[in-house]
Amino acid sequence: PLLDTEDAWVSVEGPVSIVELALEQKRIHYPLVEHQFVLCTLLYAIMRLSLKGVKPLSLFDSKGKNAFFKDLTSIQLLPSGDMDPNVLSIRQQFLLKVVSAAVQTLCSSQKDREVSEEEYFPFEKGKNWPTLAVDLAQYLQISEDLVRRHYVCELYSYGMDHLGEE
Repeated sequence: PLLDTEDAWVSVEGPVSIVELALEQKRIHYPLVEHQFVLCTLLYAIMRLSLKGVKPLSLFDSKGKNAFFKDLTSIQLLPSGDMDPNVLSIRQQFLLKVVSAAVQTLCSSQKDREVSEEEYFPFEKGKNWPTLAVDLAQYLQISEDLVRRHYVCELYSYGMDHLGEE
């Protein structure tokens, strides 16, 4: 892009401007950033919902694991459409755990009427964990309908029929 500068700024001496530094940077490989984002989201879900016994890197194949330790400007081989069925099974179990933990947390906060959902998750106003699990299912190549059905079953099993019907 062309950046117009005023004549008064042309004669200024000093360090290079942040705009010029930004333009000199290499372009990032967006799918690699998206891959990193999925890992961060998985880690946040594990931490926030207190999921035990989950090994985050087991949710990725060898190409996916190797891509985490590369420079974001490099073009890496990311996992393709052909996935190991064992990895897909682990991913599916993880997403179902996320949904179950989210419903359990919601039900426990509903029973304790003194604590509202905003107070229980103060920085996550409007965060819907089951919806996040459905969004992650798309990235992790898991059927979104499977996650939705599990969510509805969990709602019914905790006696929240009115939400399950929705």
